[in-house]
Amino acid sequence: MTAEVTHVARRLLLGARCARCVGRAAAEAGSASGGAMAAAWQHPFLNVFRYFRVDEWKRSSKEGDVAVVTDKTLKSSVYRIRGSVCASNYIQLPRTSAQSLGLTGRFLYVLFRPLPAKHFVIHLDVSTEDGQVIRVSFSSLFKEFKSSATWLQFPFVFEARTSGGGVPLTGARWTCLQLDLRDILLVFLSRSYGHLRSVRLCASLLVRNLYTSDLSFDPTVSASDARRAKLLVTPVPREMAFPVPKGECWHDHYLHVRFPSDILKAPSEPAQKSGSPTAAVFSGPVPQLLPPPVAFSKPVEGRASPAVQTPTAVSAPRTGLGNGGPVVLMGDVGGPGGHSRDPAPPVEAAIVRTAVSGGRALADESAEVAAALEDAGSCKRFLPDPVLRLKGVIGFGGHSTKWALWTTDGTAVVYPCHAVIVVLHVSTGEQRFFLGHTDKVSALALDGSGLLLASAQAQSPSMVRLWGFQTGGCLSLFRSPMHTLCLLSFSSSGAVLCGVGKDQHGRTVVVAWGTDQVALGGEVAVLAKVHTDFDIQAFRVSFFDETRMASCGRGSVRLWRLRGGALRSCPVDLGEHCVLEFTDLAFAQAQEGDRAPSPCTLYVSSRGGHILEIDHQRMAVRCARRLLPARTPGGPLPQQPACGSGSPGPSPGISISSLSASPAACAVGSEDGRLRLWSLDLSTLLLEAEHEGPISSVCVSPDGLRVLSTTSSGHLGFLDIPSREYTVLAGSHTAPVLALSTERSRGQLATVSLDHTVRIWDLASLRQLYDFTSPKEAPCAVAFHPTWPAFFCGFSSGVLRSFDLENSKVLVEHECHQGAITGLVVTPDGNFLFSSCSRGSLIQYDCAVPRCRIIRVAVNTVCQDACPGPGALAVSRDSRLLAFVGPSKCAVTVMEATSLDELLRIDVSTLDVASSCLAWPMAICFGPSAPGHLLVSTSSKVMVLDTSSGRTVRELPSVRPETCSTLALSEDAHLLLMATGRAIKVWDYSTQAEPGCQLYIGHSEPVQAVAFTPDQRQVLSVGDAIFLWDVLTAPGRQVSALDHTHTGLLPLTLSTWASCGPLTPSSCLQGPECAQGPPSPGGCAVPSLCHVCPLTTAAKQLPLCPGPGQMEDVTSGLPRQQVPMPVQAPPAQLGICTRPPEGSDGMFSTSDEEGPCEQSCSPQRFRQAPGLPVLVEKETGGRGESGTTFQLKVLGELVVEVRPGGPDRQGSPSLGTARAQPPARPDSYKHFLARYKVSTLTKSTSLPPSGSEQLRLKAVVGYNGNGRANVIWRPDTGFFAYTCGRLVVVEDLHSGAQQHWLGHPEEISTLALSHASQVLASASCHGGTAAHCQIRIWAVPGGLCQQVISHHSSAVQALAFSPDDKLLATLGDYSDRTLALWSTATYDLVSCTRLPEPMHGVAFDPWSTGKLATVGTGAVAFWLLQQRGADVSLQVHQELVPEGVGATELTSLCHGAAPLLYCGSSSGQVCVWDTRTGRCFLSWEADDGEIGVLLCSGPRLVSGSNTRRLRLWAVGAVPELRRKGSSARSSSVFMEHELTLDGAVVSASFDSSMDMGVVGTTAGTLWYVSWAEGTSTRLVSGHRTKVNGVVFSPGESHCATCGEDGSVRVWSLASMELVVQFQVLNQSCLCLAWSPPSCGHPEQQQVTAGYSDGTLRVFSIPRTAMELKMHPHRAALTAIAFSTDGQIILSGDKDGLVAMSRPCPGITFRVLRDHRHAPITAIQSTSKQDGDLGVEGTDLWLAASGDQRVSVWASDWPRDRCELLDWLSFPAPATAEAPGLPSPSLAAFCPWDAALLVCVGLGAHKEVLFYSLRQKQVVEKIPLPSFAMSLSLSPGARLLAVGFAECMLRLMDCASGTAQDFAGHDDLVHLCRFAPSARLLFTAAHNEILVWEVVGH
Repeated sequence: MTAEVTHVARRLLLGARCARCVGRAAAEAGSASGGAMAAAWQHPFLNVFRYFRVDEWKRSSKEGDVAVVTDKTLKSSVYRIRGSVCASNYIQLPRTSAQSLGLTGRFLYVLFRPLPAKHFVIHLDVSTEDGQVIRVSFSSLFKEFKSSATWLQFPFVFEARTSGGGVPLTGARWTCLQLDLRDILLVFLSRSYGHLRSVRLCASLLVRNLYTSDLSFDPTVSASDARRAKLLVTPVPREMAFPVPKGECWHDHYLHVRFPSDILKAPSEPAQKSGSPTAAVFSGPVPQLLPPPVAFSKPVEGRASPAVQTPTAVSAPRTGLGNGGPVVLMGDVGGPGGHSRDPAPPVEAAIVRTAVSGGRALADESAEVAAALEDAGSCKRFLPDPVLRLKGVIGFGGHSTKWALWTTDGTAVVYPCHAVIVVLHVSTGEQRFFLGHTDKVSALALDGSGLLLASAQAQSPSMVRLWGFQTGGCLSLFRSPMHTLCLLSFSSSGAVLCGVGKDQHGRTVVVAWGTDQVALGGEVAVLAKVHTDFDIQAFRVSFFDETRMASCGRGSVRLWRLRGGALRSCPVDLGEHCVLEFTDLAFAQAQEGDRAPSPCTLYVSSRGGHILEIDHQRMAVRCARRLLPARTPGGPLPQQPACGSGSPGPSPGISISSLSASPAACAVGSEDGRLRLWSLDLSTLLLEAEHEGPISSVCVSPDGLRVLSTTSSGHLGFLDIPSREYTVLAGSHTAPVLALSTERSRGQLATVSLDHTVRIWDLASLRQLYDFTSPKEAPCAVAFHPTWPAFFCGFSSGVLRSFDLENSKVLVEHECHQGAITGLVVTPDGNFLFSSCSRGSLIQYDCAVPRCRIIRVAVNTVCQDACPGPGALAVSRDSRLLAFVGPSKCAVTVMEATSLDELLRIDVSTLDVASSCLAWPMAICFGPSAPGHLLVSTSSKVMVLDTSSGRTVRELPSVRPETCSTLALSEDAHLLLMATGRAIKVWDYSTQAEPGCQLYIGHSEPVQAVAFTPDQRQVLSVGDAIFLWDVLTAPGRQVSALDHTHTGLLPLTLSTWASCGPLTPSSCLQGPECAQGPPSPGGCAVPSLCHVCPLTTAAKQLPLCPGPGQMEDVTSGLPRQQVPMPVQAPPAQLGICTRPPEGSDGMFSTSDEEGPCEQSCSPQRFRQAPGLPVLVEKETGGRGESGTTFQLKVLGELVVEVRPGGPDRQGSPSLGTARAQPPARPDSYKHFLARYKVSTLTKSTSLPPSGSEQLRLKAVVGYNGNGRANVIWRPDTGFFAYTCGRLVVVEDLHSGAQQHWLGHPEEISTLALSHASQVLASASCHGGTAAHCQIRIWAVPGGLCQQVISHHSSAVQALAFSPDDKLLATLGDYSDRTLALWSTATYDLVSCTRLPEPMHGVAFDPWSTGKLATVGTGAVAFWLLQQRGADVSLQVHQELVPEGVGATELTSLCHGAAPLLYCGSSSGQVCVWDTRTGRCFLSWEADDGEIGVLLCSGPRLVSGSNTRRLRLWAVGAVPELRRKGSSARSSSVFMEHELTLDGAVVSASFDSSMDMGVVGTTAGTLWYVSWAEGTSTRLVSGHRTKVNGVVFSPGESHCATCGEDGSVRVWSLASMELVVQFQVLNQSCLCLAWSPPSCGHPEQQQVTAGYSDGTLRVFSIPRTAMELKMHPHRAALTAIAFSTDGQIILSGDKDGLVAMSRPCPGITFRVLRDHRHAPITAIQSTSKQDGDLGVEGTDLWLAASGDQRVSVWASDWPRDRCELLDWLSFPAPATAEAPGLPSPSLAAFCPWDAALLVCVGLGAHKEVLFYSLRQKQVVEKIPLPSFAMSLSLSPGARLLAVGFAECMLRLMDCASGTAQDFAGHDDLVHLCRFAPSARLLFTAAHNEILVWEVVGH
């Protein structure tokens, strides 16, 4: 399903993106005042009201009650905005929406006070950097956070709280609302903040002023207090400050609200215990600003409530690995007396290895901060510690490939590899590392003495590290003032470090730091910082003066100087070279004795091939040269030697990317891949070396003998000048590495990457050996053959190739897979190869020979949704077993590797019952062969399973929130490797009890695969790069006393169970509840072992119903209400006795020999016909309440028990009165009501023989929103079905292909799927000649109808299968009122019970066998199925809804965790019942309207109502509330998400985790809902009402439909997906026409639609916009057509007028009134030869009207001539075909003879007429069984399609005279249309569209 939903969602997002472009120009115009000039006049802050002169109301506007008043607290004038309607009373800045404030300040300060007991709204329009306008709203009206792509809505709630037993605060106070606009967009929309566009302050509030600034002010501290206390804060300016009385605290009078809070700015961090994860940070204790909830990996105390805790202390600093990025330590604002401060510099998790011990982190000595891991649990450390040590890294670059430096001695090279800095010794190949960055390194610099190394990382805000180069330790870590830092340069002495980057507004920033004290333990000081508007591509500190620098960029070369704490620059006069784009620069110093250049020469290169020599002292260009391509093939590249000859010219030069100078030569690297070494005067080319890709950088060694070069393709090497040899130092993938494989004998490593390459590496030297490139397809998986010198590689195209390494060629290629290959594995013995693909197929190969061959192909075997990677397939070490994830997402299958016989299938989701979310396998790995273990990683843990039984042997907890993507177990089963996010986790697998683990970081991107080398001495990890780790295995290992056998299980004996406490039914039968809830004292301590205990079977045989003692507890709860007496209606005539016969046990029945039932109060006269139920009244003594119990019994069948209220119930109708009243439909939308249809009964049909059909149903467009619970989706099997009219549509969500199950004679009301997903039940309404409604049983695998059963008289309201699928319950509607049970073995009727009142839903209890529940008017009925020998009885007791709930009608139900039952009501209440006690213990208001859909799974509940709202509730606390009984409160139940759909929710189906599902609405739409993303995407959509027209594009790529709902919808014919929809409100679209191909270019296609108000609208399909609106008619348009050239539009209306309009000028130039007083039913236009048929003109068109008349016209539109050619008039038929719907008069030109008219509905007979325009008479008649309601002629073969009122479609072959009838429609077929290619036929009945494929034509 994922592929289809993603495709639809992308299309919708694409459309939304295009729509947002409309206002981009205005946004860009508004931001013109931003940039460099904006900061000048807005810094340090801006008084918005003063600058825009709000008091004058010229640049701002006001509306409603806005006045200036004096506030007593502030003692100043403020603006009061009040009014009952917030939207009508406001202040707006600027005055109009077309203007923009252009305020670029990051923070917006709003000084306001809400009016008491009133609501307020604040709207902000914020523009992003790309011009998108986002509306950000804050209001006390909002109840929850909502968001969209262009809108954020935050609730602002004021609550009264107490602190320390104080008095609750009353009234609202003046508040300083500080909004971080940058972080709001970044956190909630991932957008970059541009500027503030407008502000609207709405009632009701007082506002003092607005301020913007880039500084974070602390309003609680004044400037004098900050100076006096030397606080490191930014005090608030005086004009922004609130007055505070002397001696009092600021917090006692005012509030400070800062949003978003620091915890939202770093969501990856664990939430502090003292605060909510979603809280804004406040200085006061009252307000709450509630953003959306933040998802955490595991619930922690204090995270459940979204309420904001009062921050009374600064949060303790803590760090965490989080998502691997830098962990920012923020200090929250203190409480009273506290102070706020700016965010502290981020502190990074600068460790490579972290061992978790008792919840604390153990770090290396080189680590500055230890990373605190979440949920460390009880993991123990193990020895050796560390067990891994990084040995080598294969890779180069990451963020950029231009950083590579020589060390000062020229023996080693320093370069970055993503987040690791590598020092490579060029002669030995040894590597050492600088570890600590958590993101890719963006810049490097090494000082002249080789003592200090500076590095910056790319992640913003950019962090800079200073390292001691000799020791490898980090000396200093500081945050740069730049958003991103891209250039670093050290002075020769190392005392000055310069950096260049961009700030958050994109401006260039240059900073100089003093680093001379760092080596002595001092701090880094900022010497100077400057902003510049010039572009800087390169920046160097001169070697001769550390206060002088140079930079170059686009159009500028500047010389800098650091003096007096300031950086100043001046430009070099470039003259004619000022237009060049400069790329790099270098200082050069000549050797002694050389004439030139001077010691101050500066070389600058450009992208146009220029090299400028600049005199540094004179600041002028001394000489310019240009590098040009060779003039002759193979000749040398010419260099123009003359000074000044490098002027810009028309000929393109060779782009120079880098240069480096030494005292003897100048090295130049260019984008043509060549490294050139020139003499210093650039006159002689000394050496040239060609590379594979463009050169990124060059660097000459200090001795001038070697030139280091890097390329954009990831290669690093150097050119040795004396020997003229080039040496490659490092190669690299240029994209993430996906998979790896190692070879044992030759020590080789194979890797595949997204850069479309397969590379073979030597593990000893880490050098690349081979490189295979596939430009058109990406490699996905790789595997070495264990014995042959070959490897196998799978590609994204589904191709598998075998490569021979000795000959470097492809041995064999297989193309059997249809999708990308996701898994590849070879058995260790080398006999078999297995591959899997994304389409679910598994292929077995024989690879014992070099050219492998296919043995078996298994389709739909591997899970299609499984994560691709090395863990997709696994084989055991003895080559006997194969394991993979599939066929469902939650299943793991184990097969015999030789025969592919399935040995075991394990549902992983059922093994982790304690988890709050659905667990599915992520990666698999076999353990040692002897125990036979299979390791499976899930989203929360790693489980070890027994491969023979499937039981869980042991579990390894997860200490990180990321899922494990791959597993690797050492051969001795000592170490287990796990790849979790960007870290590697190593477990001491051999320790059974509390195994220890160690964590290793270093990768900057997620680790894709981990593996041991064949010798088990090293570990490989791949992701952003390839890491090689040494395994430091300890010489010996002591086994702990807690270690046990390989089984991992303690011996389980009866004594063990006895120690767990008594074995009760609740403890043994609850299962999941036992595991999820906290263990009770003395309870079972091993809940996961309950399923293997032999006592479980006996426990299941305990009685399921409560005993008498327990019944006493039931009635002591909520008060019981009275219910009406059971009302019985025919055919089951029941008598009622006042009391049971004496001596009876309260249960009375008669034998089969007794006579018919007579209504009497005497038990002796009580009679019943055989097989009918008997209703008997009995006493219910000892219950403590007055009431009666009615029992219903059928011998050998069921017993029904009903508990109504006592005789004091008011308004209870008598039995006789109820029988006399006709049944009334309940006032509930949940109750099904069949749509009214005007179709008639079928009279005669000519169904074609099987296999000879000329039509095949291809697709159905639409969903029946009138049904109830008529959507089925099973994510584990991918089964997706819904109904449309009489059809059951089974759709493949991957391909969109449909299956259609036909057979129902009427509209289908509901569906039900068995729990095993093998049987589907569908029920249709009563209608036609059938006495009962029909229930069909379908076999899901084959789609065949197995059984047809019927019992209910009117309609089936609900269907439900029992948990064991042995019973099917069917519930009749309000007119039927019967509950029937069917045996699924034979589908015989087991029982049928007449219900006293209509019921809306039925559901079996999934936790107890033989229990079900029904809901109806004010009560819940609990049913219990019992069997005594041959007699099967059904007991029922009915419990009323408590009076305090206020629910009159229960409309929906679903079971939650045992023993909970959730019921929805018509008033929007959700009631929770305890099914064991029959008591309602909790209720809450879940909606404003009726709840028709309820679904529950685990701790989540989904509710859908007729208010179009779909809500997700967190009900995890409800099982605990059950223990409180009637004292339970609903405050622990809260809403997580809410979506508003396009109609009332009638159907829903979600996965077990309730994260995603499919929802159906009454609008005829099926939505894909993702709670994780908070989105809803249309899966299936159709017209809500009748479809009136279907037309096709000329190329038949699209079709368009229109309906009475006012919409015009354009569909893609290939996929039948909705492309665009045009909606006109309050009008019906009655006709449609598509412009012909002759009207213009294909990109000018138009659709013209006619509406009920007489208007005509022209829509442009490419532009998705309405181009023209005309009003040519006063009455509704009924027919429309284009002329053959597309220049004229012919339209007819309901009054019989035909108008001729020209769309280009938009005028109607002629109106024909010949068909007055009769509606126009058809208009068609065709072409003819000029002069043909005796008239001039090339257009021939006709108009048919409802009075049996047809007019044919010949037109010459250029000459404005229109001549009547013929007029046909026929007598009207005597009777109409359908009541109230006369047969239409239809006519069309015959495609195979243009001189023929084909007419239906003309005349008194049921026939098709062929009228010849040449002979002026009818030449042929074809009889019809009924009057035709629609007509269409095939443009290809001589086929005729006719629709009838009997819901039948007839296809007539005019050539052979045969006819075939087709069923499937649910109403009269009022529309037929052949596609222009004649391959498709569209038919419509009401709102359903059926697409037929014409077979054989």
